[in-house]
Amino acid sequence: MADQTCAAALLGGATAGNLTVPAATFICSQFASLSAQMTDATSAVDTTYLLFSAYLVFAMQLGFAMLCAGSVRAKNTMNIMLTNVLDAAAGAVFYYLFGFAFAFGTPSNGFIGRHFFALKSFPGGGLDYSHFLYQWAFAIAAAGITSGSIAERTQFVAYLVYSSFLTGFVYPIASHWFWSPDGWASASRTDGDLLFGSGVIDFAGSGVVHMVGGIAGLCGALIEGPRIGRFDQSNRSAALRGHSGTLVVLGTFLLWFGWYGFNPGSFTTILKSYGPAGSSNGQWSAVGRTAVTTTLAGCSAALTTLFGKRVLSGHWNVTDVCNGLLGGLAAITAGCSVVEPWAAIVCGVVAAMVLIGCNRLAERLRYDDPLEAAQLHGGCGAWGVIFTALFAEKKYVNQVYPGNPDRPYGLLMGGGGKLLAAHVIQILVIVGWVSFTMGALFYVLKKMGLLRISAEDEMEGMDLTRHGGFAYVYHDEDLSANASGTEGFMGKSAATRVRPASSAPGSADRV
Repeated sequence: MADQTCAAALLGGATAGNLTVPAATFICSQFASLSAQMTDATSAVDTTYLLFSAYLVFAMQLGFAMLCAGSVRAKNTMNIMLTNVLDAAAGAVFYYLFGFAFAFGTPSNGFIGRHFFALKSFPGGGLDYSHFLYQWAFAIAAAGITSGSIAERTQFVAYLVYSSFLTGFVYPIASHWFWSPDGWASASRTDGDLLFGSGVIDFAGSGVVHMVGGIAGLCGALIEGPRIGRFDQSNRSAALRGHSGTLVVLGTFLLWFGWYGFNPGSFTTILKSYGPAGSSNGQWSAVGRTAVTTTLAGCSAALTTLFGKRVLSGHWNVTDVCNGLLGGLAAITAGCSVVEPWAAIVCGVVAAMVLIGCNRLAERLRYDDPLEAAQLHGGCGAWGVIFTALFAEKKYVNQVYPGNPDRPYGLLMGGGGKLLAAHVIQILVIVGWVSFTMGALFYVLKKMGLLRISAEDEMEGMDLTRHGGFAYVYHDEDLSANASGTEGFMGKSAATRVRPASSAPGSADRV
């Protein structure tokens, strides 16, 4: 039935003239007012949902901080915690000035956004401040991934430079390509000119966020080289274990919790119906399904890692299980909204295998990544992109990306190979783009002497040499321990109170 706007003449005719024109006009005005209020209420609920999701994603920074702190040695705890704080702080400024405009400044071309620099003329283009906050939280998540790969050996100024460049330019360009309505490979492209008729379905960012952060970390770690003591001259690896399994577990749970804003929150709205009124078929149900697929992928990956590492190493290792769980979450991020729950279990199982395989390959190649960030986010993120192209369900694809009922979907679901082709291109493009930009940046920093700390500082620990003291106060006043010559924290005598020197030689030239 054609939509009809309420008008006095229409209403009066429908009631055989029983209503006067003023009365009919009044009734129509009340309908119009009610309709406007409903529209406002819908916008308010959707905005609240998006803001709450943004808060959850931002809380992941605390998870990154705890995970990073627990995964490094105690002598570098202050350093890695400070870098996580500055990822958020520097990322906010540069994403505000440049990043959001490059990513979502519309109208634009397929390569880069051209509006909303420093949020000028904003809100606009269907975007509000809640969208900026949500996308900023994503940008700093990518930067947080990279910091783990180059931990324990990187100069502080290098962290500031790479974090600003990644959040202000590299990541926004990638997110524009695959998420902006103007992006050349976006599944939401408004002009209908979709890559292979489908565009790239990277719903919450296995490629855009996790691969970008992971490949950036890979470039930095390769250019820097491994930490001192990680490999001997015979190429045998030596474990430089993190100092706190407690912090690793705490960080993992915080990240897991935040992922419910990362994946379900990527719908950005919740009050949207997929069917007739009263059918209970709407975006609210898709949000719930996405939370379920996210959960199942992480859990299945954790269990697979648990038993897989038990077979390979003979141990039940909590750190490996935590990393496996996060690998499953990173993998499901691309397809969380368009796959069935059973497929999410497949995703998690394979993601765990990918992570184990990447870690074994890293050891063979003498690649050192204290948090396994490149393997976890880069490797499992790439698997997640491929997984989506294999298992995306037609009905879910059409719900999440409406307007094109003939859009290709998962290859194993009968949708042909076009979506897979688009996703292979995404992987190649992200690897090429991030390697070129971030690799060049890390190489320039190395040539300028701004990338790696000195061997002396690395052995002593950056907390003492760069940040004024250790994160923990270790003061053993047990006289019997002193008498026995027991060593205290950092190999100091138990009778010695660990304090930073008031002025260390050469401290003036440290960056």
